[in-house]
Amino acid sequence: MSIIYEERLSDSPYIETVTHGYTASDGSSIRPAEVHWHMVLVKHQGGVNGLVVGPWSTSGMVSWGEGAEILWIKFKLGTFMPHLPTRDFLNSETILPEAASPASFWLKSSAWQWPDYNNVEIFINRLARDEVLVHDPVVNAALQDQLPEMPARTVRHRFLRATGLTQGHIRQMKRAQHAETLLRQGVPILDVVDEAGYFDQPHLTRSLKQFIGYTPAQLKPTCHSVQDSDLLPDYNTNVLEKVR
Repeated sequence: MSIIYEERLSDSPYIETVTHGYTASDGSSIRPAEVHWHMVLVKHQGGVNGLVVGPWSTSGMVSWGEGAEILWIKFKLGTFMPHLPTRDFLNSETILPEAASPASFWLKSSAWQWPDYNNVEIFINRLARDEVLVHDPVVNAALQDQLPEMPARTVRHRFLRATGLTQGHIRQMKRAQHAETLLRQGVPILDVVDEAGYFDQPHLTRSLKQFIGYTPAQLKPTCHSVQDSDLLPDYNTNVLEKVR
């Protein structure tokens, strides 16, 4: 196993999950596309890197080195920083400037102390209290087709500002994730095409390669051996390259 980690759900209206892990050895893997963005703290060889990461619109490769401690904060869709909209760090990593000590960083002209695995919610509540972090309910309403009365153009603008992605792109990503789950459960490929709403098998294959990084045959239980990605949080990102 390359990474050992523990993960928990959060009762925060801003956070999806919190994960704490260690890289036990060097490794690399295919990572899937990711609709959520993260704040990530990496401690390695006495140094500390704080980053804002993602979302990732397509699948890609990820590599990591041995001996790092990593804290991931995965945010709920619709959570974003008004002064740094999510689209500004789509498919990229933004290093947060270090403040007076390695355990602190600069964000929106203020110094903040990095949290640990157990007090992430307190840290995030402080960001929200100071309006560094906000949540737009229009995002979930749009994805559930329960939009309030407002112009479609306004909805598109708010959705893109909060998520960095369009509604259509996120739905395509979630459909590919659903198809991946069915294939891993042993559902026949042609049945997955029908159930997930693809036109045909080539359409399914293109979608899975784009968003998951594997073909349907590679995801079938009889053909897919355990990968390093199966041992990682499902929001695995290129941030792990920082510890090489």
